[in-house]
Amino acid sequence: MTGAAAALGTLAAPWVHAQGTPKVRIGYWPVAAGLPFFAAIEKGYFKEAGLDVAPLRFAGAQQVMEAMLSGRGDGSANGVGTANLGIGAIAQPGLFKIFCTNPSNVKNVLEEFLVPKASTVSSAAGLAGKKVACGPGIQNVTLARTMLERAGAKGANVIELPIAQHVAAIAAGQVDGCYTLEPTGTVGRLNGTTRTLEAGVVSHYILGDPMAPWHGGAATLTSDFIRKNPAAATRFIAAYRRGVTFVREQPDDARQYLKGYTAIEGPLTREVPLAAYMMYDEFKPSDADYFQKFYDLFTDRKVFSQKVDVRPLLYRA
Repeated sequence: MTGAAAALGTLAAPWVHAQGTPKVRIGYWPVAAGLPFFAAIEKGYFKEAGLDVAPLRFAGAQQVMEAMLSGRGDGSANGVGTANLGIGAIAQPGLFKIFCTNPSNVKNVLEEFLVPKASTVSSAAGLAGKKVACGPGIQNVTLARTMLERAGAKGANVIELPIAQHVAAIAAGQVDGCYTLEPTGTVGRLNGTTRTLEAGVVSHYILGDPMAPWHGGAATLTSDFIRKNPAAATRFIAAYRRGVTFVREQPDDARQYLKGYTAIEGPLTREVPLAAYMMYDEFKPSDADYFQKFYDLFTDRKVFSQKVDVRPLLYRA
C-alpha cells in the first residue's frame, strides 16, 4: 500500500501544480505596440516561467478595460489605451497597476494622420471640413478631435471605425483621412493606398513637443490578480520584461511576431515602425509628468469625471 500511495502521489504532483497555476487572461488590441506580449507568447517566455497565459483579442481598448472591470480579464498588453484604463480606475479605484508603457513620439512612431496617397493635403490643418476616421473608444475620439482643433482643422467630422477598416475606408473614399495607429500606416503605404500626413501627432499637439513621450498604451495586471497570485504576478512581469528586452535588442527578429496578432504579415512586418517601451522601474519624474499631462486632457475635456493621478497607478515591486 505504501508503494501504491507513493506512486499515486507522484502522479498527483503534476496535477496539483497545474491546478495551482492560475490562467492569466490578458486583453490586447491588434496594434504593433503589443509586440513584446506577442513575442513573449510565441517565444515561450511565459511557459518557461510556469504560466498559462491566455491572449484575449478585442476590437477596442474599451472592451479590454470592461473585461478587467467584470473580472473576465486579468490585465492588458501594451497598446491598450491608457485613457480607457483611466476610466476603469475611476469606475473601480485600485483596479490595476501599470508595469509597462509604450511611449511614442515622432521618432518612435505609433500614431499618425493618414490621407489618400494622391491627396493634396499637406498638413493636419488641411483636414478642415473633411471626414476623418479614428479608432473606436473615447481615447481615440477625444484625441482626434482635440488634435484637429489644435491643428486648425475646423469643422472636421470625426467618425469611429475599427482600426482594421481605416485603409479600406480611405481607399473607398468613405473618409478623407484618419487618425490611426501602426501597423495601419505601413499597410496603407505598402499597398499604395495611403501616405502619412503627420506622425507622432499626440506628442506634437497634446504634449507640446514632438519628442515628448506619449504613454498612450500600457500593459497592466489587475490588483486583484496581483493580490491573489503574487508569485505568478512577479513571474509574469519578469517574462513580459524578457519580451521587451527582445524587441529592444532584436527588433528585426521580433517583427515576425506581429503575424497573426495584427493586420500585417510576412515580409511586410519588416517595414513597421516600433514604439519604445518603458518598464515601471525605468520611469523618470519627467516621464510621469508627461503621462499626467496626457491624463489631465481627459479631465479638462470632462471625459474623466475626476482627476486621475498617474503615479499611484504605477506598479511597485
